[in-house]
Formats: sequence, C-alpha cells, structure tokens
Amino acid sequence: MITIDRQDEIFVLTMDAGENRWNTNFVREFDSRLDEVVASTGPAALVTTSANGKFFSNGLDLDWRRSDGDGDGGEKAVFAQEFMALMARLITFPVPTVCAVNGHGFGAGFMLALCHDVRMMRADRGFLCANEIALGMRIPDEELALFRHKMSGSAFFDTVQLARRWTGPDAQAAGFVAATATAEELFDVAMAEARRLAPLGANRELFSDSKERIFGEAPSINAKNGAAHFLRNYKGHH
Repeated sequence: MITIDRQDEIFVLTMDAGENRWNTNFVREFDSRLDEVVASTGPAALVTTSANGKFFSNGLDLDWRRSDGDGDGGEKAVFAQEFMALMARLITFPVPTVCAVNGHGFGAGFMLALCHDVRMMRADRGFLCANEIALGMRIPDEELALFRHKMSGSAFFDTVQLARRWTGPDAQAAGFVAATATAEELFDVAMAEARRLAPLGANRELFSDSKERIFGEAPSINAKNGAAHFLRNYKGHH
C-alpha cells in the first residue's frame, strides 16, 4: 500500500494503492512509514510520490465513506481526526520534505502535497485541485488554514472558492509549486532537491521547532489560527 526506501540520506515514500484514496487504514500506514524516518539520525530528507503515473492521490475514499459499516478502509469514526493529525505531523516534520506530484492530486491529496516543504509537479499533465465545493462538500476550517498559509491570497481564493484545477506550470507561476518537469525527469528533480536540503535535517529539533513557530500557535501567525494548530486540534465540523 505504502513503501519506504532509503537511498543514502533520502527516504522515498511511495504510495502504491491505485488512486491512493484516503481512508483510516491508509492514514495509519502512511503514519507508520513516517515513524521509520523519525527513527533515523543525521542528515535526511523525505521524498513523497506515487507509483501511479495518473494519480498522485485522488482524495477521500468516497466509496468507503458512503458504504455501510467500516468495511476495508478501517474505522470511519476516527478518520477525520487521524487524517488531520497526520497532516499536522507532516507540516511540522523534523526533516525537509519534497513532494513529487506525478499525477492528479485532489482534495486530501492536495492537502498532502501542501504539507510538504517543497512541491514539484509534472509539466505536461495532472491537476492539483480542492474540489469539495464542486462536490457539494464543506471545506473544513483546518483545510482552509493550511491553504491560506501555503498560498498567496489570489491563489487561495481561486483554490477554495472557485475549485480551480491547477496545472504544474500555473501552480509554479502562483508560487506554491517550486518546479515542473517531464514525467521521466520529475523524480530525479525531486531527489536532487532533497539531497540539497538533507543537511538541514541533521538538527531535527531545530528544524521541527522552526516549523512549529511558522505553522503552529505562535503569535507571529495570529495566535491559534496557525495551520498546524488547527490540524492537530481538529474537533469535527464547526
């Protein structure tokens, strides 16, 4: 479902569950892979990608959410809180994180990408999109906080209110994607950036603390409106 492979200082996390839709079991598997990174010491960085060239992560597992009982996706009652907690963990992760978005990233998949420090996208195909409003779903305040802290005001509005589908070049121009590349080159570009950033991961405590101050509760980002605080303290619909 999710694998992690270490290449010298770089941990490569690969989602390998088809469209990589999110349910409770997927959240827990992802979280356990992050444990392997945290257990390491010294310079390090994380690269996240998908084994599916069409889909990076296609959002929530809607069939599971709408089905009777918990089914194969795990306990439904805890999903939202555990997913938000995972996003909070990733946005404050103690080593640099690079996301290689090699296919579509919708909804929760877009959130996953934004929780990384650096995003790379395919230049030729694939969208990032928060399509909740188009599906008749309310975007949680926690997701809004994340988008607000990672995007310019105009990109934020287009994303959450107009459900804009961002191509790689458009997302790069808007400033929330660092680079674009061909499908063949994307992973290598992401790995090169991860290798460049890996020394910053040697001091895990400092690197994580800095992210907490940027994305958490610090007064510098308006008291408790910080994205990490919102995600970590998810209380359900407001």
